[in-house]
Amino acid sequence: MDFNALYHANFKLFDDAVTDWWTLVKHLEDLKKDAENGLHQAANKADWAGVNAQVSKEFIGKTAGEFGDAHTQASTIHDILSDTRNELKSYHTQLTEAVTRGQKKGMTVTSGGQGGFTVSGTTRPDWASDPSGNTSAVSQKDVEGLRDEIQGILDKASESDDSAKTVLTALADQSKMGFSDARYTSRDAAADAVKEADELARLAKKDPDDLSVKDFDRLNAGLKKYHDDPLFSERFATDLGPKKTLDFWAGLSDAYRGNYDVKHERLDQFDDLQRNLGLTLAHATQSDSAAMTDWKRQMIDIGDKPVDGNRGGPMGFQVMSNLMRTGDYDDQFLKDYGTRLMATERKLTGNGSHENLLWRFSGGSSWLNRIGDDSGNDPLTGYLKGLSNSPDAATDFFNQQYISKDDPDNPFERDTDGNGRKGKVSLSNFQYLFEERGWPQETDSHGEDLFTGQNNLALALEAATTGHPAGELPTADTPAHDAGQAKLMENIVKSVSEDPKRLTGHGYMSDSMGQIAAEYMPDINRGLHAGFGSDKALFPIAGTAATLGDRDLTRFLYTVGQNPEGYAAVNLGQHSYTTQLMQHHFEHPDAYMGDKSFSQAENLKQGTEHIARTAGQIEGLIGAGRAYQGELDGGAKDAEYNAAIENLGTWGGTAVGIGVGMATEPLTGPGGAIIGDVAGTAADEIIGKITEGAMKDSSGEVIYRNGEQFQDTSDSTYKMVELAARKAGENTGHRYPLIEASVATAAQDGFDTAGNNVGHYLQGEGIPRQLDTEED
Repeated sequence: MDFNALYHANFKLFDDAVTDWWTLVKHLEDLKKDAENGLHQAANKADWAGVNAQVSKEFIGKTAGEFGDAHTQASTIHDILSDTRNELKSYHTQLTEAVTRGQKKGMTVTSGGQGGFTVSGTTRPDWASDPSGNTSAVSQKDVEGLRDEIQGILDKASESDDSAKTVLTALADQSKMGFSDARYTSRDAAADAVKEADELARLAKKDPDDLSVKDFDRLNAGLKKYHDDPLFSERFATDLGPKKTLDFWAGLSDAYRGNYDVKHERLDQFDDLQRNLGLTLAHATQSDSAAMTDWKRQMIDIGDKPVDGNRGGPMGFQVMSNLMRTGDYDDQFLKDYGTRLMATERKLTGNGSHENLLWRFSGGSSWLNRIGDDSGNDPLTGYLKGLSNSPDAATDFFNQQYISKDDPDNPFERDTDGNGRKGKVSLSNFQYLFEERGWPQETDSHGEDLFTGQNNLALALEAATTGHPAGELPTADTPAHDAGQAKLMENIVKSVSEDPKRLTGHGYMSDSMGQIAAEYMPDINRGLHAGFGSDKALFPIAGTAATLGDRDLTRFLYTVGQNPEGYAAVNLGQHSYTTQLMQHHFEHPDAYMGDKSFSQAENLKQGTEHIARTAGQIEGLIGAGRAYQGELDGGAKDAEYNAAIENLGTWGGTAVGIGVGMATEPLTGPGGAIIGDVAGTAADEIIGKITEGAMKDSSGEVIYRNGEQFQDTSDSTYKMVELAARKAGENTGHRYPLIEASVATAAQDGFDTAGNNVGHYLQGEGIPRQLDTEED
């Protein structure tokens, strides 16, 4: 800090700047409220269709969010400036008081070159006395004392000024466009985050063999505390650098290297460190700073190279992918990373013609993953888990081409036109991973086969098709399905239809497939409904509809229904969609058909019968799958179905919760027709009865009876649609007894259609006999 600058400081401009920022904060707070309450909520309630449903609603939501981020960043900047201004004022006061005291003692402080200063005065030796009382003579100790005091004040002022510059620059660098959501209530909080990042990066740069238990604890605790801090995460990642990041985790995970103390005393905490490090790096990749941009590029560049250079060891992709299992990584980074990762996969497998032996766990491999049972040597396992948290990147990745049919080294041939002759085919990443890849085999500590990679594939597909992270539930802000998501859904249904063993042979994927089907219930209803001209009005869809055929849907739903978790997800999704869709049409009786040749009640009856018929067909398909599997298992799986429905019962109560995006009004929502709270609607009561009924026997008035015979499923469906029609009438103030009486017959027709389709498309295997009623 320049002596003259602080001593002669005029803080009026600084005061004005702080005041102006406070004024801006207040204005942005008002704009934030207007954007949220006016723009955002209005957009969620608007009746979007077509391109608007895919683009406008999402754009408005993001724009409204920018006002919030702008308010957050302005508040942070104001607080930092205010803190710095107050501190510099304090140092200015301390400096002027020190100079004044010196003058009273006969010392003079003058400014020197390059911002320095000099303390001078008529001095006497420290041992000499001045009996005459002459104050013009001061001791050398006094001069040095004043000099040190002033220098200390300037040093503190410099530290205050420099830390403000550092954190303000870091904040500005976080986002090239738009605003950062980083929030700090003081300059010291931001400065502490940056300082901690530098110190922890220094520890992580050490040779892993030299890391002490104390170092490990400090790193783990620090990353846990700060992994969501924007300034910390970016600073830590860029200080450490891509290469050192890989060296750190690879070295610490290597069972054949030293550092006995850490591995002996802290092995049970390696999973926590992996999580915290992954979360930190994920948050760091969201930064647009020049240093972080370079970090991402370098990390991808060294992905296909051994971490230990010429000494071998795991590849960069193998190490980094395990750190992607936690956190939400930047979409573009994941896309670029995935492109290079699949290029490496093609290189090491002969374009997919054989297994990737280099990524199979062996006796000399490192145990790169500490979260779960798999070793982490297959980088696709960790990468796919990362995609499950980043829906947009996942959609892009699965729709990318893996190999072209024109590639001379393409090993994949199929009979695509049914003429008995095979030809080269192009494959997407989805097709390669779901249909063709030879996954490296692993076993757990009990010798049981592990399928973590394929399970993570299913989770990533769930995110890619639904638009929200796997395992989470869509919200009012979840965008409507876009063309890429719909295309992937079509490919999933077609793939399972072509070869059901792709799913039945991997039952652990069925929970995700069931969730996907639940969130595409409007598209499925359209696909199964006979007729085309009125589908849009009967089954409204926001966004791009997936085009799904009757044959493929029959085989797909039948296959998903064979698994308890898959069955439960589709069952709840279908019931909720049907009940809420009925209520919508009762509230808007002209929405489907407004034929003036018939009464409004007659038009409504026609629409609700179509809805009930399609509901019966869906229940018939998954019920047939369940019944067939029950016959194979002798009824032994019934408890699993009960448990699956009980677990999924937490969906009940809101349409958003069950992932269908349905409510009564308005026509918007993720993947489907409508979204909102269903309290007081038909679904509000019925969902509760479905989950309640799963835990009871077939007696009483419970809507869902989880019995051991196929007939129970059909009876439950008929009662469900009857109750849905009655509740819809009650909630809209006008019951239609004729409609209530007719929907069960329509549902029965749908059930019969399902049986016929199973016979046509599955050679009758799903037409169940009496199930074995023997109890477990």
